[in-house]
Amino acid sequence: MTAEAPRRATYEDVLRAPPGHVAQVIFGVLHTHPRPAFAHASATSSLGILLGARFRFGDDGPGGWIILDEPELHLGPEPDIVVPDLAGWRRDRGQLPERSAAWSAVAPDWICEVLSPSTQAIDRADKMEVYHREEIRHVWLVDPNARTLEVYRHGGEAWIRVAAHAGDVLVRVEPFEAMELPLGRLWEL
Repeated sequence: MTAEAPRRATYEDVLRAPPGHVAQVIFGVLHTHPRPAFAHASATSSLGILLGARFRFGDDGPGGWIILDEPELHLGPEPDIVVPDLAGWRRDRGQLPERSAAWSAVAPDWICEVLSPSTQAIDRADKMEVYHREEIRHVWLVDPNARTLEVYRHGGEAWIRVAAHAGDVLVRVEPFEAMELPLGRLWEL
């Protein structure tokens, strides 16, 4: 007797997730986790404010980006349904998410995942694989507990780790190297 293959999770499974949980489907498996702790939420919010002012709105910066908190992305043919902490699309690229849609199949140019103990393994492994397959140009991994920022660039066959920063320093990191990012601001509550 042959064991039946497990059923692939679908968008219907995402919609049935418990209230207050983030639900994602990665390689056909449903992953749910509760809303993040305040250190995680604070790092995400602070980074969105810092980048959004200069790169989304052009305040003392170049503008030219759409930067969103927790967009729902349906990527690939099956698709993988992921919710990165932050994502950004260059406005000059042509294809952008639709304003009236609840989710987008347009892969962003940049993604930031803020690591939590409950999501770190998925963020570092499965989601990075999805992001590589979809040719997302840059991924940042922010760890508010270790107070680190890792910066990755799509390098064709593999990710290239282009920078790693820790603590309370001013850094310039791609694709937002037009500004000095005060990393310590991400660790404040």
